[in-house]
Amino acid sequence: MAANSENLQLIARLTPLADVLGAVDSTVQAVAPRAMDLQASVGRVLSSPAVAPSRPASPLALIDGWALNADATLDAGAYAPALLPEIPERVEVGQPMPGGTDSVAPLDAVIVKGERAEALGTVNFGDGVIAFGADCDSSAPLRRAGTRLRITDAAVLTAAGLARVTAREPRFRIVPVRGTMIVTAAARMVADDLDRHGGAARLENAGADLDMIFGADNSDALVVIGGTGGGRNDSSVQTLARAGKIAFHGVALSPGETVAVGFIGSRPVLLLPGRLDAALAGWLVIGRRILARLSGALEEEATTSFALGRKVASTVGVAEFVPVRRSGGQIEPLAAKYLPFSALARADGWILIPAESEGFGPGSTVPVHPWPGSVP
Repeated sequence: MAANSENLQLIARLTPLADVLGAVDSTVQAVAPRAMDLQASVGRVLSSPAVAPSRPASPLALIDGWALNADATLDAGAYAPALLPEIPERVEVGQPMPGGTDSVAPLDAVIVKGERAEALGTVNFGDGVIAFGADCDSSAPLRRAGTRLRITDAAVLTAAGLARVTAREPRFRIVPVRGTMIVTAAARMVADDLDRHGGAARLENAGADLDMIFGADNSDALVVIGGTGGGRNDSSVQTLARAGKIAFHGVALSPGETVAVGFIGSRPVLLLPGRLDAALAGWLVIGRRILARLSGALEEEATTSFALGRKVASTVGVAEFVPVRRSGGQIEPLAAKYLPFSALARADGWILIPAESEGFGPGSTVPVHPWPGSVP
């Protein structure tokens, strides 16, 4: 007996990817910020500039040596030492500069004999000195609002005397609809990537009741893995339609055609296919965009341009997610449309072929996005 078409999750049309991303940009709002300890805020997006008091608060010695006034060393040389008006004070790195001094001469650049001191070379104003405010100026933020806090930023802010910053950490709930190995792997992948890119992921057990989750959830966003197609047991889209609204079901993205985006109130919900390659493409292209908007990020993900070693073709009207591998200073496409596990395991990055393009020829320079979790 034929299935009742009213119970199927049929896709009426594939929405252009640009329209989906545009809707995300215009609809998804940044979550409320909160104060966070520096170490806990690494990877999070700052909601307020990170501003530290001017440091150093007074000039400090940059090297070990002799603190003196540079004018006293004019025209000094090894064969014509300059007699200094007094024996200079010896300073060490980080020590405040004595009054009346403006430079530090290296230890071997001054000779002290009894009550007499001579400079063996000219010292310029400011040599060997960290000037007031040279490390950071209270009028200039160390890190702007809307930028992601990096490990080095945390070290810099700690050294500058800051212990806390104000940042955004969107809370995501990740729901695998089935306990299959592929769906479970995809859910864990999304959760791990979220944690690495400034979100807080809560991973549910497989098979959780979607109606209950949609009705009682208090996260900032939800990601559901599986149940987006037209199979007998696929019902994720219909369940979301009952709890909220579906903005798009069916995206012109390959792989990932059955991706759906919706909302429960103002909370975005991303429904990803149960195929690993399609879930990966949908998450990286659309899911990370949702995360960026919830985080209030102003920066786009950094890409590096490489030349293609061979042609990669594409179907006009559909954006194509293509994993690539670096080879001899170029990149090679590994697969398209269906991405086998072997291609995903060998990838160093990915490219996105726009829907209006038929692909790229050999030698074309294209922007490459880093593969999730890869080491640069």
